Amino acid sequence: MARRRNSSAFEDIFGIAAMLPWWVGSILALLAYVILHRYASADVPTNVPPGQIGEMVVGQMTKTLAFYGQFIVPLLLLAGAVASFLGRRKREGLVRDVAGDKSGENLRTLNWSDFELLVGEAFRMRGFSVAEAGGGGPDGGIDLELRKGSEVFLVQCKQWRAYKVSVSVVRELFGVMASQGATGGFVVTSGTFSADARSFVAGKNIELIDGPALKAMIERVRAARPEMAVSAGRVPASVQTSAQTATPAAEPTCPRCGGRMLKRIAKQGANAGGAFWGCTAFPKCRGIKTIE
Repeated sequence: MARRRNSSAFEDIFGIAAMLPWWVGSILALLAYVILHRYASADVPTNVPPGQIGEMVVGQMTKTLAFYGQFIVPLLLLAGAVASFLGRRKREGLVRDVAGDKSGENLRTLNWSDFELLVGEAFRMRGFSVAEAGGGGPDGGIDLELRKGSEVFLVQCKQWRAYKVSVSVVRELFGVMASQGATGGFVVTSGTFSADARSFVAGKNIELIDGPALKAMIERVRAARPEMAVSAGRVPASVQTSAQTATPAAEPTCPRCGGRMLKRIAKQGANAGGAFWGCTAFPKCRGIKTIE
């Protein structure tokens, strides 16, 4: 992943607003104008004793900066809010297009940047907080950082249609996980993984998600959230029924794959005899949750 260049204060303001929900950015724009306008309209005394000239200069500089800032900062925040709104619409559109395409062609033809947006949105729908690392190219480095509670997961996205993801990619992620103390990691591709890559993750908290698995994950989380099933809030009764019966309210969803979980009894170890939630896809997925 390309290293980001140093950004200016203006870019930082825009970037912060773009990461927030659009309505938060809009409120911040209004608050920024009110606060800065107050300073821009303040009277700065000019006839002051010699010992207070420094304070007068500082006051005048503050007023000047506030005068320009009352227009620039709100505009940057509003621009970031617009970017946030459009970004949200684009992510939701990518999810709809991929989930509604039975052939899988929409997933295979995504460019690398849209593929990262899609993967990030899929994990958001699974309840993760997602930080998109961005970057200047289609390869290298960690693309997403996921958080759920105190746990951190790292994600590497590979939009490779013609090649299998090799074991070296998985080893790279495993090394970064160790250096950053991450709980686990995911390698997500629109293609497939080599046999060596699948063998390497055995016993490690790394999940490999290929194209079909990603599409299935998106379909599962959309089924559990009827408001995402179709646009404009038009949810057919069949979709509502499926979403209500697919995952009973008493059963949580797997934190790793988003699938159903069942109560299981630990047969060995320190918790032998104790109950816990285990993923129904075990042993392919080893996601677990404690029963509180």
